[in-house]
Amino acid sequence: MTAPSRSVRAHSFNAAAAQYAANRPSYPPVLFDTLEELAGRPLTGARVADVGAGTGIATALLGARGARVVGIEPGEGMAAQFRRTLPDVPLLRASGDALPLASASVDFLTYAQAWHWTDPARSVPEALRVLRPGGSLALWWNMDAGEVPWIAAQTERIKRFFGAEHATKSGAGGSRIELVFEGAAELPPYTHRTLRWSRTVPIDLHLANIGSHSIFLVQGEETTRAFFAEERGHLHASFPDGFVEEVYDVALIVATRP
Repeated sequence: MTAPSRSVRAHSFNAAAAQYAANRPSYPPVLFDTLEELAGRPLTGARVADVGAGTGIATALLGARGARVVGIEPGEGMAAQFRRTLPDVPLLRASGDALPLASASVDFLTYAQAWHWTDPARSVPEALRVLRPGGSLALWWNMDAGEVPWIAAQTERIKRFFGAEHATKSGAGGSRIELVFEGAAELPPYTHRTLRWSRTVPIDLHLANIGSHSIFLVQGEETTRAFFAEERGHLHASFPDGFVEEVYDVALIVATRP
């Protein structure tokens, strides 16, 4: 199976925005507590730009913490879903490589499941430009807890289906700390934490969740139908009550502009 390009995977979400919004996991409150701790300031009253906002999952949570948020999203389909979900939140159409924001204008620049679609050689300087002195760039990803036996087994099945060399759901390297800022000429000081949480969902919702990842979306429903039929059988064998406990490690990286 030929590996789809990074651009193709990045744009695949636009046709599946409703599926993404309905089935992707949210984020636990401890994530935002830890973000405030590492940034050394509260979200309440802060000016926040949520980049790669997608359907607005993180944007809504940031707003609930009292932040003044603007969403930034390049994709047409995702932006349309964002506007349906959060009609009162400002949204700008752009990417993290060229932010439509004034210099030194935000306290937090956040990327939820989105930084890996940027080019750090461009997105890091842009982050440093738009952040106020002492402002924070915050990146996070929900990552599967790979040592959980059923998750490890499912990961192996995905690798066998797609080919191990390009079977990651995250699309572009995920949140491996050593790769996150690769290509950037200048880095602000940063730190990171890993936070575990879980949610229990029906098997069909779990399958719709993993089906909303770009590695599945670019193959199309016809190609992946056989995989999901077989995977449903594996899951029912492991979870006879019909509910799956998805276990996540949230990888959080916070860099602060001097």
